[in-house]
Amino acid sequence: MTPYEQLFRLDGRSALVVGAGSGIGAAVAEGLAAFGASVICADARLDTAVATADAIGSAASAVGLDLTDAAAVEAASRDLAPPHVLVTTPSINVRKHIVDYTDDELDQVVDLNIKGTFRLCRAFGRVMADAGRGSMIGFSSIRSQTTEPGQGAYAATKAAVIMLFKTLAAELGPFGVRANTVAPGVVETPLTEQIKSQPAWYAAYADKTIMRRWAQPAEMVGAVVYLASDASSYVTGTTIFVDGGWTAADGRFEPPT
Repeated sequence: MTPYEQLFRLDGRSALVVGAGSGIGAAVAEGLAAFGASVICADARLDTAVATADAIGSAASAVGLDLTDAAAVEAASRDLAPPHVLVTTPSINVRKHIVDYTDDELDQVVDLNIKGTFRLCRAFGRVMADAGRGSMIGFSSIRSQTTEPGQGAYAATKAAVIMLFKTLAAELGPFGVRANTVAPGVVETPLTEQIKSQPAWYAAYADKTIMRRWAQPAEMVGAVVYLASDASSYVTGTTIFVDGGWTAADGRFEPPT
């Protein structure tokens, strides 16, 4: 009989969480450890990664890792043992209309959100395929599906992340590696501080969701644990939207019925 009660457990597995210094990444690192994984907390800011690892305890360690540094990413894939689970969360946004974007701003967004993610998946995809197992989990966004003025570069990169992970699934599946993405809605993190500081903007985003509120970082953990565990052993190349219903309903106007 299948031990269903063990499907979500991660005992004996290692997880590398990039972006673990704050927000969703920190919550994911804590959540994976709670389900039994040994977690390597990685972040461009080593001090924040150390803080997350210290909060977790003996099941966690910390490393500095900047996804915009190609050499550092390749070195990490050589220096660290192949993880059973790889999670990558870092991204940035420059909110400007496309016609006002500078090349430097475009490079900044693309270099982290796409090139950084690509570098990480390229390097660790090799070692995970060589090990013959693993789950790779990337973070996209509702902006992969719906957009608004000022989201051009960010939305394009988040759509690209989904296709990157679909391709990873196709290429690495024969080697025992699964690849999926999680697409959050509006989450209270440092990335959304600009919105949170403006009450009307904050409220408008809350009202756009079916649940009429923002998410907390911890609410992203369930989807990641599922994708990391044997509970999703036949799931690859897909995206889980954790968005409070943002992409399910229009939400701009409630007509009379």
